Amino acid sequence: MTRYLISFDDGAMTFPPEDLPAVAEAAHAVLRDAKATQVWITGGGFHTPETIDTVDENGVVTAVPVAANRSLLGGFCILELANLAEAHHWAGRFAKACRCAQEVRPMMDDPEA
Repeated sequence: MTRYLISFDDGAMTFPPEDLPAVAEAAHAVLRDAKATQVWITGGGFHTPETIDTVDENGVVTAVPVAANRSLLGGFCILELANLAEAHHWAGRFAKACRCAQEVRPMMDDPEA
């Protein structure tokens, strides 16, 4: 089994604000199905930030302004699936629910993770 990151960019969801409850319910329905079939690992969405905290190798924290042209992650899930075709299936379900395209990336296998 391989873990896949399914994600979309911040700002990709361009529906009217009044549609948010319906979109959230549709996305949660897919999430519940993923949990029921035991492929769900984790996931969530992000608020659009004005700054992003970075921490260097010395533990120094710096709030870095978000550049207007920088692509940010808007939301994601990690699913454990048998193959890429299954990842495409789930990404399609999330794309329909969230009303925006989803990116699919296989994660590297890490025996210590």
